[in-house]
Amino acid sequence: MVETLRVNNLKKTYGGLEAVRGISFGVEEGSIFGLIGPNGAGKTTTFNIVAGAEKPTEGTIILNGEDITGLSTDNLYKIGLVRTFQLSHEYAKMTALENLMVAASDQPGEKIFMNWFSPKSVADREKEVLGRALESLDFLGLTQVKNELAGNLSGGQKKLLELGRTMMTDAKLVLLDEPGAGVNPTLMLKIIEMIRKLNQERGYTFCIIEHDMDLIADLCEQVVVLAEGKILTEGTMDQVRVNEKVIDAYFGGDLA
Repeated sequence: MVETLRVNNLKKTYGGLEAVRGISFGVEEGSIFGLIGPNGAGKTTTFNIVAGAEKPTEGTIILNGEDITGLSTDNLYKIGLVRTFQLSHEYAKMTALENLMVAASDQPGEKIFMNWFSPKSVADREKEVLGRALESLDFLGLTQVKNELAGNLSGGQKKLLELGRTMMTDAKLVLLDEPGAGVNPTLMLKIIEMIRKLNQERGYTFCIIEHDMDLIADLCEQVVVLAEGKILTEGTMDQVRVNEKVIDAYFGGDLA
């Protein structure tokens, strides 16, 4: 299988603290991959490095065969690596529709001189972006709140809106940071459904950090378990569930 992401011997130190200690793993194209482990295991640090928010002390990160190690978040966004956050980062004073429209890349209207010298190209692109945003809201079941301020949406609706922002890009890899956090059970099922649909119908590749083991078991084909900055084990969720080291040391004897 072709790998969308390959992480090789990733290390991150803060002074004398080793937060990530030689992690290597691959995420297959078109898969939903889970990165799990207890608090302090190094999951978020690993995500931050892959997403360009932090630079690794050592190691390389390969996206679709290209070395992206150390690239900034904005450059990674342009080449299709998109991240959501545990706490939603919506523009609270803008509508749900506007939140999606501003997420689209390559908008000539952002350059003042283009509005003067090429107004038609600006108008054409804005029409295209509007259509894509409306389609995304419909896909996610959020059409009814398109004119609602994003800050007024429920926690689950904000998580769906973040998924919508990834749909406004040509995403090659989407990093989901605890998509189930703070979401009620009904909307949790909706989020799971949308992630699966984006994966199966649109070919999105996902890498998920999540504490909810049911969500991981429901979605992820392959799981890597981190502990103390290292890989404890990896495999399918069924394999991870019965791994004694995982159960005894990191899940209190019960992973069910």
